Order: sequence, then structure tokens, then C-alpha cells
Amino acid sequence: MLKATAFACVYFTDEADRPLQVHATYSPDHPWQLVGGTMDPGERPWETAVRECREETGLTPAGPPRLLASVYGLPGAGWPYSTVGVVFDGGRLTSAQIGSVRLDPEEHDEVRVLPLAEWEALMPPRDFARLRAVARARRTGVAAYFDTWDWGDA
Repeated sequence: MLKATAFACVYFTDEADRPLQVHATYSPDHPWQLVGGTMDPGERPWETAVRECREETGLTPAGPPRLLASVYGLPGAGWPYSTVGVVFDGGRLTSAQIGSVRLDPEEHDEVRVLPLAEWEALMPPRDFARLRAVARARRTGVAAYFDTWDWGDA
């Protein structure tokens, strides 16, 4: 039987459509991440996204949920399970909202907003490709299907 873990996250931008990400203290292989995390038992994806967003930033995404992307990754040496996830649109944040973000130092030590192209140098290629697909989905209104976020070699 296939074993998988599931996650849900939220894609925020500032008012100039620059992606917001948080810097993970626990993951040197995936340092910059969207706000979100692993689903708890009994949670649905939107519930996970809202809970994780509150825990990680103090922000509560407004609904109704709008799906931007479905993400799939094959297992590998770094993680023994397939990974299935969804990315929801968190909308555009004002500078005041971004300034109000509260990070849990056990998980994240920085929040940053940059033009999409500037994220590429800070992220592994597959992580940036996922971010680019999500940004395109927001821009075009067509949900992305990103099925190469594998745990094998970058």
C-alpha cells in the first residue's frame, strides 16, 4: 500500500506581487518555504493551511480557499514517503500585515519578500520551480500540477 505524507500551505505576496517566504531553521536542504506544514490526523487541507499559517506567522488567511497548486513528490533518501500537498492563495498582504508577522524561532528565523527572480539564487532548483509554478497559477488563474518535487537528487 502506498505510504504518503500530506501538507498544505499558503502563497502570500505583497501588494507588488512579490512572494513572501519564511526561512526554516530546521531544513538546510529547503531553507526558504511557503507558510504551511504537515497535516495532522483528521485535518482537511484548508484546515491545515489555516492552522499552520496562524502558528508560523500569526496571520489568518481569508477564505474561501482558492487552490493554486497540487504538489507531488516521490520518496527518496531524504524522505521515505511520497509527499502530496496543496498550495492555497493567501492573497496580497499590506506592509503593515507583513510587519506584524510573528515567527516561532524554533521553526523560522526570517520572513522575506522578494521579486520572484531573486528567489532563484536562494533556493534549490526544484523548490524554485515549484514557487515559479505557484506564482504562474496565481497570475493566470489556472491551477498548477507540480509533480516533480521529489526527495531524490536535486
